[in-house]
Amino acid sequence: MELQQEVIVLGNERTSQYFPLLRNKKIGFVGNHTSLIGDSHLLDSLLSANFDVIRIFSPEHGFRGLADAGELVDHDKDPKSGIEIVSLYGKNKKPKNEQLENVDLLLFDIQDVGVRFYTYISTLHYVMEAAAENDIPLIVLDRPNPNSHYVDGPILQADFKSFVGMHPVPIVHGLTIGEYAQMINGEKWLADGIQCNLKVIACDNYARGDLYQLKVPPSPNLPNMMSIYLYPSLCLFEGTRISIGRGTEFPFQQYGHPELKGKEYFFVPKPMFGAKNPKLEGERCYGESFSDQKEIEIFKEQRINLSYIIETYQSISNKAYFFTNFFNLLAGNDILKKQIMNGASEEEIKDSWQEDLKVYLSMRSNYEIYD
Repeated sequence: MELQQEVIVLGNERTSQYFPLLRNKKIGFVGNHTSLIGDSHLLDSLLSANFDVIRIFSPEHGFRGLADAGELVDHDKDPKSGIEIVSLYGKNKKPKNEQLENVDLLLFDIQDVGVRFYTYISTLHYVMEAAAENDIPLIVLDRPNPNSHYVDGPILQADFKSFVGMHPVPIVHGLTIGEYAQMINGEKWLADGIQCNLKVIACDNYARGDLYQLKVPPSPNLPNMMSIYLYPSLCLFEGTRISIGRGTEFPFQQYGHPELKGKEYFFVPKPMFGAKNPKLEGERCYGESFSDQKEIEIFKEQRINLSYIIETYQSISNKAYFFTNFFNLLAGNDILKKQIMNGASEEEIKDSWQEDLKVYLSMRSNYEIYD
């Protein structure tokens, strides 16, 4: 891990590498509010350069990033350009053949955070699959992964495949979204082992593990770098009755529950932007806060921290109430839940991941772009 010194050049900023490929093409643009080139939205830059963008495809949270997690996003039109927006969330996670009609080329530019259950990589999978089935080339404009400096977590098992985990990778996979696209293609994870015509426009001046500060929040409940660094650990609470601070100013920077009264710190979730119906709404949740720590220290020491969930499970009196069915989908197996319930230590649990992680790292090396 190194602190970045040179200015990282994003894939979308290397216009000389991909603008020539867009000439005389009818373009389907897959993007959202993170699709910025400099201070402008990439869509506006493409239109200003007279490229023919005929359709927009947007992931969870919508094209402008204004939807709640899990909220159904309807099809719409971009108010600035008037171009049709096709939502790739809800029932329509994969572009339909008719939605790709007249599209000559797909252009993908979305900021990911490098975690298996963050759904932008699931959207990437379905876009690649639709592109392959319709013989449409796909260009992925790469971006740094803010969690690229480590790999951790159990490998997803096939029986637990869902939109919050589609591939046999650990919770923290350590790849940029462009590298991840190459892995999906190379490992033939698309339906029937098909592969898409894929081109990745790599970043410049970037190496794996470089500190990268995102310009804009990638989704409403990851408002800052602290939340992004803590997300791999605290998101496991989403599969429990414990709140991670949705409905407060510090989502994914704290956790709590009304029963944890031995803790001095507390927060009260309330309906707000990004959390219209927060878990434990209106209840005083006692727990832990990380928002006053330094982001850079969290970055340097980062790993998946299981102590939060282990200690919280041991403190809750009604243990049968603790987990929800969602937990196994986030974990990617039913083993982690059993390990926690059976009193396994964090060290014991992490030891059980190591052999699978070695196999994953060997496979992953085939798709790495950055040293």
